[in-house]
Amino acid sequence: MEYVTLANGVRMPQLGYGVYQVTREECERCVADALSVGYRHIDTAQSYFNEEEVGKAVKNSGISRAELFITTKVWIEHYGYEECRKSVLESLRKLQLDYLDLVLLHQPFADYYGAWRALEELYAEGKLRAIGVSNFYPDRLVDICSFSRIKPMVNQVETHPHDQQKTAHEWMNKYSVVHEAWAPFGEGRGGLFTESVLAKIGAKYGKTVAQVILRWHLQRGIVAIPKSTHIERTDLVVDGADDHRHISQSF
Repeated sequence: MEYVTLANGVRMPQLGYGVYQVTREECERCVADALSVGYRHIDTAQSYFNEEEVGKAVKNSGISRAELFITTKVWIEHYGYEECRKSVLESLRKLQLDYLDLVLLHQPFADYYGAWRALEELYAEGKLRAIGVSNFYPDRLVDICSFSRIKPMVNQVETHPHDQQKTAHEWMNKYSVVHEAWAPFGEGRGGLFTESVLAKIGAKYGKTVAQVILRWHLQRGIVAIPKSTHIERTDLVVDGADDHRHISQSF
């Protein structure tokens, strides 16, 4: 597994398993499968309504807590200082954890500055190892980096070959914010898995298009959180991530 180092020195697995749109009925099994094939980074959110199932899978995995990196996100209805703090403590309860490795503000709306102050305090208290944001465009990211006591350590935004976020990536690098990709495969939209350029690269390296896309993310220094409810596909992604050959082509 490859890692990136956040601005505060915390090491974050560069490959994570996301549970967006994974139903509560399937979530515990899917997370257990992901952990069994080598994932150690799990990404959930309050608005996914499956934190409890993630917590059960983690607890029953038998894997040392120190080996795991667990992320959740605060939804906008819990913004403002008091509500954010209360909601994070509730997420900890649902996940059956004493601390979270990363908590993100899910969207740049409502009183996200009040919410950010709550995350800063929880971080200072040791309940959170890192704090960050999600879906913050460069102007919002620069604003919060410039006017907060602790700068976000991560910004999670939609990123894939059809939406490469080059400008956003440059601004994140400028402020030492790690770029994390949700929908790293573009959810398969727009014929991404049949792109001729990607297929040609895959044929050269003996990899699937999905594995080529994942390697492209990792080589850019981006954290990627793909999702599948099928263990055979999950295993294939991990196998692709463990191949450290450099893909020389760009697209």
